[in-house]
Amino acid sequence: MLPGLLRLFARSHPRVRLDLRIGRSKELTIAFDQGQIDILLAMRQSAAADELIVLREQMLWLCSDRGLVTDTDEVPLAVLDAPCGFRTAAISVLEATGRRFRIAATSPSLSGLRAAVLSSIAVTTRTELFLSAGIGRAPEHLALPSLPPAEFSLRLRTRAEEPAADLAALLADELRQDWAQRPERISA
Repeated sequence: MLPGLLRLFARSHPRVRLDLRIGRSKELTIAFDQGQIDILLAMRQSAAADELIVLREQMLWLCSDRGLVTDTDEVPLAVLDAPCGFRTAAISVLEATGRRFRIAATSPSLSGLRAAVLSSIAVTTRTELFLSAGIGRAPEHLALPSLPPAEFSLRLRTRAEEPAADLAALLADELRQDWAQRPERISA
């Protein structure tokens, strides 16, 4: 949805320069807290006074549509490098249920994570947005434990200039509408 929103924003703010950053939530949150970013959409670290919207989406166990290469009791995990909320959630629920697991693949990027899952060497934890050709929900016979929802927040820097506030409002409105149209998503 971002390209369409940026196009709409550019029509009403044709002279504004956008510096877009895509990265890990922890790193982007630090940059936001240091005043380097005006608008932040990231996995929620903790409640903050500058949040415009908090979105919750159920975490899922995902796997290659072809299943796993190995057939053992041990759950092979593909995870992003720490720190990562999805990694922490996966390990926490497996440990809490006494389920054996091993880290089968790590990556600093979603592209690497996707490659590990598509190769059938591991399952991963993400949301429905990670589903794609070749990646689906992990089969029930793996008997993986339930996961918590992931929380994402849209934040606007205090005293941000008007164009940033306009873009943040546009993003918040669109995200609310998108989340409301999908029953598995919950907004707060």
